[in-house]
Amino acid sequence: MRILLAASEAVPFAKTGGLADVVGALPAELVRLGHEPVVILPAYRQALAAGFPITRTAVQFQIPIGSKLVPGALLRTEIPGTKIPVYLVEQPQYFDREGLYGAGGADYIDNCERFVFFCRAVLESMRMLDLRIDVLHAHDWQTALLPAYLKTEYRGIPGYENVATLFTIHNLAFQGQFWHWDMLLTGLDWKYFNWHQMEFYGKLNLLKTGLVFSDALNTVSPRYSEEIQASPLGCGLEGVLQQRRDVLSGILNGVDYSVWNPESDKALTTQYDTKTAIAGKAACKAELQKELGLPVDTRAPLVGFIGRLTDQKGMDLIANVMQDWANNSDAQWVVLGTGETKYEQLLTSLAERFPNKIAVRLKFSDELAHRIEAGADIILMPSQFEPCGLTQLYSLKYGAVPVVRATGGLADTIVDANPETLAAGAANGFTFREYSHYGLADALRRAVDMRQNPDQWRQLVETGMRQDWSWKRSAEEYVNLYHRIVARATREQHATN
Repeated sequence: MRILLAASEAVPFAKTGGLADVVGALPAELVRLGHEPVVILPAYRQALAAGFPITRTAVQFQIPIGSKLVPGALLRTEIPGTKIPVYLVEQPQYFDREGLYGAGGADYIDNCERFVFFCRAVLESMRMLDLRIDVLHAHDWQTALLPAYLKTEYRGIPGYENVATLFTIHNLAFQGQFWHWDMLLTGLDWKYFNWHQMEFYGKLNLLKTGLVFSDALNTVSPRYSEEIQASPLGCGLEGVLQQRRDVLSGILNGVDYSVWNPESDKALTTQYDTKTAIAGKAACKAELQKELGLPVDTRAPLVGFIGRLTDQKGMDLIANVMQDWANNSDAQWVVLGTGETKYEQLLTSLAERFPNKIAVRLKFSDELAHRIEAGADIILMPSQFEPCGLTQLYSLKYGAVPVVRATGGLADTIVDANPETLAAGAANGFTFREYSHYGLADALRRAVDMRQNPDQWRQLVETGMRQDWSWKRSAEEYVNLYHRIVARATREQHATN
């Protein structure tokens, strides 16, 4: 099959979150399974400056945006280490900017226009490159107009009539909502601006549009696909998702073990595997404590958090527990990430008050993230909701025991340590259900207590490190889903002919 993955970001070209990891890693696994993927992204400033060879194609287009025509062109590169083509939609006015979706903490006011252009450019590129796509795999609201255009404008055009569409929801909380007059920018008939299709409480909702017009939907974990069919995680779209539940499924994201593997990680001064994990992690912990300016103390549990400093990620719970524990335990803490100003200020204050217990780095550093996974004893993910989560999967591979709230992909991947799961050899972390700092504190206390039992802790670490959360498993599930979508679309086309 020929699969076109259209997305607003992909590593290593442009990234703000887990979406980029998926679109960057899945194509290589599809190739290994005998398929032909193609990736199309916006030509962001970040992508053009990434340092990879980029060539200019002969493809140029004029895209209708409302009442005007906007010129664009297509550039070509490849996913590093592969021959997988990556096409970059060039339009400097839209994409040559500081950020992908906004700057200074605010979204760009013309985001609707930018991604209307991108979606139309993707469809024009399919024709001009003669791609002959079997499955168009769209991701999140930025590409949600693709299935709508296919169904309403392109279906009767030769080369488009057999294209099946899959729409992947990475985070339902981000929906691409705009004022109703932006409907004019899409070029679609106003008849589609109704509560069944594109309208949402008087606004244009692009994510809803993708949910309605796609042949099939999926989320990035089975649990999340169930959670979003009800309030509050349905974010107002639970009714739409319930109506389409027969074509909604969940596939867990995978891990690229060529990047996230303590046996070969170049960010570490000491590499280790399952057999050498205890000694290897002890060495990495000492190095990390030195790097962070914390006392080198093997006995003190080192607790880490890597991610956005937001309510969604449970930062209110972490900050609360951290303050209590800084006064009453010998635990050390490391936080890596950026986010809401209130949390950046609070964490900075705590690090100043407790310099021997709390280290905060308000930035994103991929290398430091690797070293935290290797050096930390415990990694926290007490999320309000978590469509999939990747940090907990990295933690398992690095022997950092996850303490998570049982929601979404976290519930699908982390098995709580108790006498029964330990005896069965299934436990790989600690979970809690109630979203409260008491719930987090209890789970963390159980983890710290078990760490005092070296045999049980070693079993927990080794169980996690041996588990396979690679993209091979996930890619096979996607291929099966692609086949089902194509078969269903073919049956429906024959039925209408």
